[in-house]
Amino acid sequence: MRYRFGLMVAALWWGSLTALGFIVVPMLFTHLPSPAAAGQMAAKLFTAQTWLSIACCMFLLLIYNPKDALDHDVNARAAIKFIVSGLLLVVLVEFGLSPRIVSARTDGGNLKLLHALGSAMYFGQWLCAGFALWRLSRSNSPV
Repeated sequence: MRYRFGLMVAALWWGSLTALGFIVVPMLFTHLPSPAAAGQMAAKLFTAQTWLSIACCMFLLLIYNPKDALDHDVNARAAIKFIVSGLLLVVLVEFGLSPRIVSARTDGGNLKLLHALGSAMYFGQWLCAGFALWRLSRSNSPV
């Protein structure tokens, strides 16, 4: 049962990244009156996504604990690598890159480069979540 729960958590992680990054934020910039308002709302949504991603990754690491039945499950072991990589990316974006983006708005830093780097790291997190979900769905752990 816990493996099914883990699969659902992985799906939540990947699905929330997909919905926010590819649907919600582009719609904000399309429908809100100014890019500044859309950017402020997107920043708040990305922060919420950060905490959701951290929670999902921590649950997945607890569920697929290497001390348990992972010794014989190659897919779960591979998924752990993607989960840790995605967790590292989300922490780097939120606590390393986001403060620099905020300060670049006020002091005229290279905002375009920082946004491009943030987008690439978000896409990397999305890929990690997708590969983790893919590997966990193929897992031969007891269901």
